Parts: sequence; C-alpha cells; structure tokens
Amino acid sequence: MYNFGVVMTEEEKKLLSTFETQLRHLMYLHDELKRENAGLRKLLDNEKLKNEKVQAQYDELEVSYTNLKTATAISLNGSDVKETKLRLSKLVREVDKCIALLNE
Repeated sequence: MYNFGVVMTEEEKKLLSTFETQLRHLMYLHDELKRENAGLRKLLDNEKLKNEKVQAQYDELEVSYTNLKTATAISLNGSDVKETKLRLSKLVREVDKCIALLNE
C-alpha cells in the first residue's frame, strides 16, 4: 500500500487498499483479455488459412470441371472415352480432397 508521506485516516487507508485491490484485479482481467484475444486471433488466422486452402482447392476443381466438360464433349464426338474416364476419376479425387479439407 502506498503512503506518499501523507498521514491518512483509517478510512482513507481502507479506501486506498480497496482501490489498489481493484486495480490489481483490473490489471489481471486486462492480461486475461489480451491472452484470450491472442488465442482468438490465432484461431481466426487458422480459419483464414483453412478457407484459403478450400478456395484454392475449389479453384482447381473448377478448372478440372471445365476440362472434363471439354473432354466429354470431345468424347461424345467420337474421341477417346478412356481419357474422359481418367479425367472424371481425377475430378472425383479432387472433390474428395475438398470434402476432406472442409472436414478438418
């Protein structure tokens, strides 16, 4: 408890002691809030990274789907059906990767 070289009454000492206790409690709460905010920031950063990965997978999937549509159109015009099946298999694997990433 601070005295500052001033003579205080018992009531003033009690008030000062209460103030110091409340100040320490406020400082503790402030530290806890900073710690919780840091944890929340880390969680949000992880979610942002996860969302970026999902978006990248989605972009790849979209390109594969476009390629598959083109391959299917070619196959329907008499070209290689085997190539279309391979592209379709790749597309299915990419969809599975996206689903796995979303479930992390």
